[in-house]
Amino acid sequence: MNNSYRLRNSWQYWKRVLIKILGGEPNTKEQIVEVLRATKQRGIMELDALTMIEGVLQVSELQARDIMIPRANIIAIHRNDSLEKILEIMRTSAHSRFPVIGDDRSEVIGLLIAKDLVAFIGRDHEYRRFNIRDILRSALFVPESKRLNVLLKDFRSSHNHMAIVVDEYGNAAGLVTIEDVLEQIVGDIEDEHDFYETTPIFKRSQYDYTLKSHVPIQEFNQLFHSNLPENEFDTIGGLVVNAIGHLPKAGECIDIESFRFKILRADSRKVHLLNLRLLPTINKNNNEQTI
Repeated sequence: MNNSYRLRNSWQYWKRVLIKILGGEPNTKEQIVEVLRATKQRGIMELDALTMIEGVLQVSELQARDIMIPRANIIAIHRNDSLEKILEIMRTSAHSRFPVIGDDRSEVIGLLIAKDLVAFIGRDHEYRRFNIRDILRSALFVPESKRLNVLLKDFRSSHNHMAIVVDEYGNAAGLVTIEDVLEQIVGDIEDEHDFYETTPIFKRSQYDYTLKSHVPIQEFNQLFHSNLPENEFDTIGGLVVNAIGHLPKAGECIDIESFRFKILRADSRKVHLLNLRLLPTINKNNNEQTI
């Protein structure tokens, strides 16, 4: 039985449950979530299942730009790089897929898959005849506004694991992987190369950051030279939830002092991941700020 068949039947089952409880079909996502949480309270559904279903509902509200790795942080290979240099990049990064760029980082001409280089490893004569264009694969390009639920379908139909996110001018703005999308549903798929293993705050551009909700407010204040209150809450996640006034869902935003926080990932228990936008008053004072 394939996955799509199981998903269709699982949804039909839960739809029948919802209709029975509500006495009619749910009309909004909020109504669906409310009923699902009630089933969890009654012991009908386990917490992990509830969290995943909420993730499925939230994923349609996020766009590729919300979770993409920005262009400046992409580990890329130049089309004229030697095989020795490419192998060294692969060794130090431990990635398996790499965008191949042309004259600048905004021009992505294709993808290089690590396994395609196996035939060249340890064979000197192969080094001499290596031409990256012979093994270059086509890249999947998607707009920044692409909804994640649609992007997931694109990944499945094209059998790609990585997509290049392009801006309105067709220039590469970043990349997103199938793992990034699935994490919005099942939660963090952590490995030793994820940014939050070394730092819970990741700089995406001059004014945009991604941060884990457990970042201590004291650490946040020191980094951004701010004065967010440290007495009532220990973490940024706790401060944001209190300011919003309810447990938020993905896509909700709130401004606190000179910061705009957007929820990127949350479940029925807590907020996990946030986007931080520095508002103009902070921008002027922190143009050289780095993480």
